[in-house]
Amino acid sequence: MAGGAGSSIGRGGMITKVLAAKRAAGSGASTVIAWGREPDCLLRLVQGEIIGTLLVAPTQKSQARKRWMADHLQLRGAVSVDEGATIKLREEGKSLLPIGMTGVEGDFSRGEVIAVRDPAGVEIARGLANYAAAEARMLCRKPSSEIEKLLGYMAEPEMIHRTNLVVTR
Repeated sequence: MAGGAGSSIGRGGMITKVLAAKRAAGSGASTVIAWGREPDCLLRLVQGEIIGTLLVAPTQKSQARKRWMADHLQLRGAVSVDEGATIKLREEGKSLLPIGMTGVEGDFSRGEVIAVRDPAGVEIARGLANYAAAEARMLCRKPSSEIEKLLGYMAEPEMIHRTNLVVTR
């Protein structure tokens, strides 16, 4: 039902706005389409006044976060894991612990999306790294109880926590 072309004031028409709202909904964000020339439009919306059209996101933010990780195009690195870690991640939904890591590739920072590869080199998961690549190399095959001794601090006991991990295969 949304129109195509814009007016002499706006660009793209309603279809552009609906498509932008649909994209936002994929990330778990609901959207309001309202006339920008309405006085104090944003303030009134924040105060709960019903102005314009509300498009509610059907996706929960946690699901959207996992979709974002799975669809991440630019991975800065990867960790390889042993067969035991592969089973824990794939079948039991567990976090990735350093003891299950056999190798680290690339140069990534804490908080970046990295790939997790099985012993054959096949990507099985993606997730947010709790440690940078240089730190991860030091942690390979080590129990979580040794992290603080090895690094001088412990951010988390996992390399990737299960809430920040999505199994891709």
